[in-house]
Amino acid sequence: MPAPIPIPSEAQWYLLAAGLLAVLLGPSAWADDVIVVTDSHHPVQASVGVRIIELDLPARIEAEIATDLPNDPDKATTLVRQRLRDGGEALQRRIGHAYQGVADAWGLGIAKIPAVVLDRSYVVYGESDVPRAVVRINAYRGAQP
Repeated sequence: MPAPIPIPSEAQWYLLAAGLLAVLLGPSAWADDVIVVTDSHHPVQASVGVRIIELDLPARIEAEIATDLPNDPDKATTLVRQRLRDGGEALQRRIGHAYQGVADAWGLGIAKIPAVVLDRSYVVYGESDVPRAVVRINAYRGAQP
């Protein structure tokens, strides 16, 4: 006769539920592609593996580069060039990624922020909690024939 299976305690049930929730909401539960489009005024709660596009990032980087420029246009130009040189490839990558994000958001047809885009096909607007938005999208997809 097989040994009886022990009944989990209440604490063990909570632990099991928490583990299941972590698996369901963790990066492995994400669809192939989760993109969040927002800006610095609309922070979002996202986990690792989610691409976040901040629409105002290019302007913020440009403001960093233009900080405390002299009024003389020639001196300002020289200083900006120096800052771009000093920033090197890392700064060039930051600028490129920032503008690429804006272009990608435009290509997705984003109309409002924050926007959570799943598989480049589904979007939830106004939700700053990314896991909750993904759950909403998956519930919608599950209800569709």
